[in-house]
Amino acid sequence: MNSLNSEAFVLFDQHILWSDMVGNLFGLAALALGWRRSIWTWPVQFLAGLILFGAFFGHLTGSAGKQAVVMLVALYGWWQWQRGKGQAEDGHIAVRFATWRERGAMIVAAAAGTVAVALLFKAYPTLSWDPWPDAYIFVGTIVAMYAQARGMVEFWFAWLLVDLVGVPLNFANGYAFSGFVYVIYGALVLWGMRDWWLRSRQAARPTLEGAPA
Repeated sequence: MNSLNSEAFVLFDQHILWSDMVGNLFGLAALALGWRRSIWTWPVQFLAGLILFGAFFGHLTGSAGKQAVVMLVALYGWWQWQRGKGQAEDGHIAVRFATWRERGAMIVAAAAGTVAVALLFKAYPTLSWDPWPDAYIFVGTIVAMYAQARGMVEFWFAWLLVDLVGVPLNFANGYAFSGFVYVIYGALVLWGMRDWWLRSRQAARPTLEGAPA
């Protein structure tokens, strides 16, 4: 892993690490596969988490911990999508909007989780350079991946909110490639949100008796 933590190149006075670049490229591929509702989004996300864990471990312990949790949620997502495979007419998982109860639960979990993790980071300063934004991204990522695992369109909204903080935080912490990738994430999120939104409306549209399938 030492070779992966070496410098790949310099871009706009930012030192790009191999681990940062490779891990985030896998993360970008995972998001694109999630847009296409491919079950391979989860193994790719797991691999991205594994590489980024190596990038952060030893000097950004909080970020490394986030990647460990990401890998666990990726395993959960794989299990959920295996169970739901074939629900849609095209053989993939069906997507839907969350109920108001589910939305409320995710908002409460995100808020409470952010406070709890931020207080943990503040109690142990070596875990994070920026406790509150890092906790926000940590918890927001887990909530987004949970919503994705459940096939909820809100997954994209959660990712968009994570991006708004993730871009400046990664640049500030010297992970320039992560910052650049988060910008691309934003564009993919908007396209993926539109696709899942339209699919959820088609799935919810009632089929009239006698109408062609």
